[in-house]
Amino acid sequence: MPGLNIYYHPLYTDGIDSKSRFPRERYKLIYELLQESDSKELINFISSPVCKKQDLLLAHDKIFVEKFLTNTLSTQEKRKIGLQPWNDYIIERTMRIIGGSVSAVDSAIKGSISANMAGGTHHAFHRYGAGYCVFNDLAVSAYVAKRDFNIQKILIIDLDVHQGDGTASILKKDKNIFTFSMHCEKNYPLKKEISDLDIALPKDTNDSKYLEILEKNLKELENIKSEIIFFQAGVDTLKSDNLGYLSLSHIGLKIRNEMILNFAEKRENPIVVFMGGGYSKPIHDTVLAFKDLFIQCALYAEKNKIK
Repeated sequence: MPGLNIYYHPLYTDGIDSKSRFPRERYKLIYELLQESDSKELINFISSPVCKKQDLLLAHDKIFVEKFLTNTLSTQEKRKIGLQPWNDYIIERTMRIIGGSVSAVDSAIKGSISANMAGGTHHAFHRYGAGYCVFNDLAVSAYVAKRDFNIQKILIIDLDVHQGDGTASILKKDKNIFTFSMHCEKNYPLKKEISDLDIALPKDTNDSKYLEILEKNLKELENIKSEIIFFQAGVDTLKSDNLGYLSLSHIGLKIRNEMILNFAEKRENPIVVFMGGGYSKPIHDTVLAFKDLFIQCALYAEKNKIK
């Protein structure tokens, strides 16, 4: 099937209670904008399947997984994750987000690029969730890629404004998975983990400085071997973001995205795009930035489609 496969499910929105502080409507709004866009013929929306329990156990503690799936996490454990109050669909929502990311790996390997219109849940650790993240889909997907597709070398590029602390922690002992996080220094999480490459940016970093630093570090990554790239493409680096503290524009973000896509194309690596964070107020800025991202990915898929 030609075009960009994007994994999506209505529970990305509806699986979060309407009283939650999390901007749940962004998923539905992005979906609607893409359906109305001039590039809609280049996009295939695929319903995200429920993740297999055994896939979760590749990256997460069995007791933690069981407690979440049976809704027996403590009040403190739930509070650490956030997304409260939890509704009846939070478990299925979570499983479909991970399932969408795992499926996107399969799709990208068969083509050139695929995406999940959620995920990038990089704050989830081996034994607990945090920061709106229950399970770490980047880590789960990496281990599935190694198990099911004989992928040996994986490069994770995390450009969310917040450090990918859970990803760094879970994958720190795997020398075949390289983690790169470029984030705002004085921001959540308060305690940072150690990625293979961390670039901490000062508050209010603008387009020109951000892109200069990114270009420099992508050149450093040219020395890292990889067979697939995972791109955590959070747009909370926007100046308007409520949780970000950086000062990127929409144009700056589009250039950032293009740099990552060009990097993958040059290496002839398939690329999986994980949505990541975005908390602008009003949410319209976030929605527009993600629309831009997925259209860029669709055009990339069309350019690199397998003949």
